[in-house]
Amino acid sequence: MLNLQRMTTFVAVVDTGSFTTAATALGQTKAVVSFNIRQLENELGVTLLLRSTRRITLTEAGSLFYQRGVELLKAAENLQDEVRASHVGLSGELRITSTPEYGAQVIIPVLAEFSRLHPDLRIRHVASSHHADLIAERFDVAIRLGQLADSRYHAALISRFAIYPVAAPEWLAANPVDSLDALAQAEWLIHERLPAPLRWQVTDVSGKSVQLEIKRPARLFADSAQALMVFALAGAGVALLPEWLVRAELENGRLVHLLPDYGFAQQGIYAVYPDAQHVSAKVRVFIDYLRTRAG
Repeated sequence: MLNLQRMTTFVAVVDTGSFTTAATALGQTKAVVSFNIRQLENELGVTLLLRSTRRITLTEAGSLFYQRGVELLKAAENLQDEVRASHVGLSGELRITSTPEYGAQVIIPVLAEFSRLHPDLRIRHVASSHHADLIAERFDVAIRLGQLADSRYHAALISRFAIYPVAAPEWLAANPVDSLDALAQAEWLIHERLPAPLRWQVTDVSGKSVQLEIKRPARLFADSAQALMVFALAGAGVALLPEWLVRAELENGRLVHLLPDYGFAQQGIYAVYPDAQHVSAKVRVFIDYLRTRAG
């Protein structure tokens, strides 16, 4: 029978890359951590870690055990949370990651409300534009925007939002955009994380779908919508940005929505989670709550 405590110790050593750091994180001595790893290897009959004076390296068996071990520990934690939630409400820890912009605008305020509703639940939010390995980094939920690529994870649609081509009034005065062709020839600011940032399907007032292909070579690129908005506010060109991000700037006149009669395809807001068969109570309740608030 696998000892979950020793498995937890092993995962902590791999995650931190150090017996000493893992011992500190677990509130144990380095000797206890080393003993538990040796015992785990003896019980399994395989070597999990190759140790040197500088670093720790996973063996092939160790890599497989780590991946499956993280999944097993998460399942055990979910089971514990389910049992507790049925009696005393949500508890344990909820780890969430989202982009910095949407996190600041929507997710963090929602998490603050959710925390007040569930005082026994610890919540950790990590702001990042990078797509995390949910299992290895032990995130319960990742909030992703746009069009989802195929992945091994599962996704729940939360809501949808519009995207607008916008520019500063000063830039627009010097570079009039009065047609789709003029928009295609404009100086665009490019989000480099998008799979096809130069081609977009748009619909005209009659509902006809046409393709917009940006012709002019771009000079400015960024990996976040916030950076693109700052470029646009500085008069650097046209940026295609979420309505929720630019709403205030449109209302105060610092940005202008170009060709509002043309509509770009709405984008999705998704809650992505690693395991559809063992979704914990805290994840299910949070996703449901986010749906009610993000709309």
